[in-house]
Amino acid sequence: MVTISRELPSDIAAREALLDRAFGPKRRRKTAERLREGRLPAEGLAFSVHTEDGRLAGSVRLWNIEAGSAGSVLLLGPIAIDEPLRNQGLGSALMQHAIVEAAARGHRAIMLVGDEPYYRRFGFTRERVRDLRMPGPVDRDRFLGLELVPGALAGAAGVVTASGPIGAAVSEASVNLAIPSSSRTKSRSSS
Repeated sequence: MVTISRELPSDIAAREALLDRAFGPKRRRKTAERLREGRLPAEGLAFSVHTEDGRLAGSVRLWNIEAGSAGSVLLLGPIAIDEPLRNQGLGSALMQHAIVEAAARGHRAIMLVGDEPYYRRFGFTRERVRDLRMPGPVDRDRFLGLELVPGALAGAAGVVTASGPIGAAVSEASVNLAIPSSSRTKSRSSS
């Protein structure tokens, strides 16, 4: 069993080490990182995965952004699962949890930069963001969107920009999820 909970201040150092292992030293140079830099994750939308012994095994954050004419939406990422625990359904469970929580909080859409073959199963497509642009270099085939509210990204055009509060804070709440050992889902990190 693992626990998915809201990220706590005590998770931050382990989270940064996990992301360094998952993405390497170039992770801080990515365009998506420029949108997150110096900002707080969206209210209540930063999650950690812990093993039974309390070790951090995964992380995802969602960020407030402005998506051109679509207005306020979320940017998901990075999401990562620690190498020894990949391919056990944790990434999928974390993604589903983040999407459900974002919808429950009234958000209209989520964007990310990641592998479409992996994220398509959650409803992400290139089509939803075809006329939107990131503010720096991004592989267009990896720029994806998901509507939480039908039509939220319809006709959206323009440049994606950062929004939301600046600083650092986290709150507490947790959800326990049992991930059956028979669940074998390929997990891929997104940036």
